[in-house]
Amino acid sequence: MKVPVEKNKEYIVDIIDHGFEGEGIAKIDNFTIFIPNTIKGEKVKIVIVKVLSSHAFGKVLEIISSVSYRIESDCSTYKRCGGCNLRHIQYEKTLKIKQNAIQSLVNKTLKDKVIVQPVLGMENPYHYRNKAQYPIGIDKNGQPVMGVFANRTHEIIPIESCLIQNQKTEKIAKFIFDFIVKNNIAIYNEKTGKGLIRHIMTKIGVKTNEIMCIIVVNGKKFPKENELVIEILNQFSQVKSIVKNINMKNTNVILGQENVNLYGDGYIKDQLGKFIFKISPLSFYQVNPIQAERLYYLGVDMAQITNQDVVFDLYCGIGTISLFMSQYAKKVYGIEIVEEAVKMAKENAELNQVNNVDFIAGDVEKVLDDLLYKKKIIPDIVMVDPPRKGLDRNSVENILHIKPKRLVYISCNPATLVRDLAKLEAWYVVKDIKPVDMFPFTSHVECIAVLCLKETTNPLK
Repeated sequence: MKVPVEKNKEYIVDIIDHGFEGEGIAKIDNFTIFIPNTIKGEKVKIVIVKVLSSHAFGKVLEIISSVSYRIESDCSTYKRCGGCNLRHIQYEKTLKIKQNAIQSLVNKTLKDKVIVQPVLGMENPYHYRNKAQYPIGIDKNGQPVMGVFANRTHEIIPIESCLIQNQKTEKIAKFIFDFIVKNNIAIYNEKTGKGLIRHIMTKIGVKTNEIMCIIVVNGKKFPKENELVIEILNQFSQVKSIVKNINMKNTNVILGQENVNLYGDGYIKDQLGKFIFKISPLSFYQVNPIQAERLYYLGVDMAQITNQDVVFDLYCGIGTISLFMSQYAKKVYGIEIVEEAVKMAKENAELNQVNNVDFIAGDVEKVLDDLLYKKKIIPDIVMVDPPRKGLDRNSVENILHIKPKRLVYISCNPATLVRDLAKLEAWYVVKDIKPVDMFPFTSHVECIAVLCLKETTNPLK
């Protein structure tokens, strides 16, 4: 097939759909073009910026006719940042776009065309993130800069305020950066691998207002550590923990494995539902706890857990979902490969006086082998909340070997969710898919899928 478009050439196109990153889709002679910052129903003038054999990418030059729900973005850097790539669309419409994108995946992939439920949105979709991570660097003029990386680059865009970050922690991060600049503390250069300060990270307990500051350092110490701690504490009484994280590797990974407590116990607390959770620098905790609470209650409700059910939580992290399920289940077993997360999960269970949950550190396959065959424990319900890449082959095989009567799959990536559901369709009926908007104004969306074992399938007994 001859490609019908040329790089750097201008075209007028109609936007006929949305891609999975929220971008508009147009077609020229049935050839697909992805165009950010456009909306289905619009006519636009574009220039082609990249051409591949199967599709191309365009940049909008002029909006010839727009839809009624296009809005002027309230953020001056959103096009360069790429974080909130739907800020040009009314919030309620972004929820419909996400629902339609998931439905399209379902229609293309699953044999049984389950209807995707409407997306559960936020009442106030602003300043919802409880974790911020700011890279520190030197700009083109040789001046220190703190902000966010420009989309698909490592150029740091300075940001005065971010509409999805917590305002209290944003103020603290700026205070720390100003201290670094004022005291001429060396800033890390990722090209040379020299310099000290790499990132400033903040975490906040939204319900408790406890704040953690993490300074990521390319070295064992940095000048005026104690002075910085004193100044932070003098200015911000809600700071309960200040941590120096040591990362001396040439890597894009933000945090190293070694933490040194400069102040406090190295963790903060937050509340989800009736439970208190400890949060450490390295532990995973949902970045939008307001929606996370709603997500977990939905998961428990959709799973129809009873006091006779044994539940396996296969990616339990610090135990958030496991503890939520413990209120309704007979017994919950949380399995997680990250030992520090399991340690914190056990502390969280003890902190909340929960006695019907066991947390086990190790590879899921090996732990399941022990639970199923040595201890003869068979789950009624399995809960999975895997990373973006979805379930690996072994995890799918383990689930199919156990064949629990219900499977609850929480996913931050609809593409891998639907891919995995297709692998389970022969044995399970997909009863519900409910999206939850954990990341307003971005193209990301969380989903809960509930699967029930088909009656003709015999579970492991």
